[in-house]
Amino acid sequence: MEKKDFEAWLDNISITFLSLTDLQKNETLDHLISLSGAVQLRHLSNNLEILLKRDFLKLLPLELSFYLLKWLDPQTLLTCCLVSKQWNKVISACTEVWQTACKNLGWQIDDSVQDPLHWKKVYLKAILRMKQLKDHEAFETSSLIGHSARVYALYYKDGLLCTGSDDLSAKLWDVSTGQCIYGIQTHTCAAVKFDEQKLVTGSFDNTVACWEWSSGAKTQHFRGHTGAVFSVDYNDELDILVSGSADFTVKVWALSTGTCLNTLTGHTEWVTKVVLQKCKVKSLMHSPGDYILLSADKYEIKIWPIGREINCKCLKTLSVSEDRSISLQPRLHFDGKYIVCSSALGLYQWDFASYDILRVIKPPDFSNVSLLGFGEIFALLFDNRYLYIMDLRTEKLISRWPLPEYRKSKRGSSFLAGEMSWLNGLNGHNDMGLVFATSMPDHSIHLVLWKEHG
Repeated sequence: MEKKDFEAWLDNISITFLSLTDLQKNETLDHLISLSGAVQLRHLSNNLEILLKRDFLKLLPLELSFYLLKWLDPQTLLTCCLVSKQWNKVISACTEVWQTACKNLGWQIDDSVQDPLHWKKVYLKAILRMKQLKDHEAFETSSLIGHSARVYALYYKDGLLCTGSDDLSAKLWDVSTGQCIYGIQTHTCAAVKFDEQKLVTGSFDNTVACWEWSSGAKTQHFRGHTGAVFSVDYNDELDILVSGSADFTVKVWALSTGTCLNTLTGHTEWVTKVVLQKCKVKSLMHSPGDYILLSADKYEIKIWPIGREINCKCLKTLSVSEDRSISLQPRLHFDGKYIVCSSALGLYQWDFASYDILRVIKPPDFSNVSLLGFGEIFALLFDNRYLYIMDLRTEKLISRWPLPEYRKSKRGSSFLAGEMSWLNGLNGHNDMGLVFATSMPDHSIHLVLWKEHG
């Protein structure tokens, strides 16, 4: 057939084909395919692949591809990365998708990171760590052995753990190696806090003492309490030390001279916790940068202004029940913005600007669960059997770790949390070091540590 006649025939056929129904069109195509030879079928196959199997990620502008990818869950995206090198390159570079996935897992986001491929790698690391937490494989344990009597006081800072014992000694341990760095003779320790140069101890002998690590010498002795000192805190910048005692008082001391500057009264139970912290929010009673003292007993938390005005008066008293039917546990979290304390009813969180209760978190069977640490994303809790991690966004427990039969204590600090920064969100670098420490009946210290990434 001549080309001109063929083109006229093709135009007529096309007009007729377009007038057919879908079913008739399909039957026509089926008939033509049945009449086709190998050359025609190969031609049909090659053109159909171009028409039907179009790579939209390759053809679409990158911005549109990223918009479409945002609607897929991370696990599906990981599967899509296996389709081709091009898909893997585009999906891996979709920063917003992977950042959102990391945030949903409780991961911190550093917006200064410019590498577009960085966040997919972070997500893969994050999903592995979260799986380890879910499968109870994220931690490992070790012990510190060296005391010959009950260990009552513990304090952790920057990879170092201080232990105070009834054997009239305090020891400073390197948690990563298990080595004892310093060991000095003291009095019986109910509370300890330290820095590079000194150790401050509160004692069952009703006194507070300051010791020099290098020589073991007692540099100050603070006398004045008439009951055991259960909690101490200090600030070198203010030259102030505070102590909470079984005599129902809080004393404010000059750290350098040992002089008692003030005795704060009003508690009607043993003062089991004192916290000295810089305020981070503004209210009618304080401004950001002001130093605040919190003191807690069995039923109340009292808030005091600390600074140049040493003769301070209580700003506010917080409690969870006016009739004192609900007691507070002697573990208190205060970061300058929020106060958190646990009770038999759950975790109570107060807004420090308004002193209002923001929320009460009630996990299942909370009557025996105690607070260890509280952050923006996670909380660390424990009971007689397990260490728990709670996702504060959902208020659900996401992990637990078995604990041995540790030495029980209603008061004092015979158990504590280790590194705390990860409670504000994991980042792949802060999930290392000490998680939890507790004193044991055999006078050893049981440690729970992050396991290195697999």
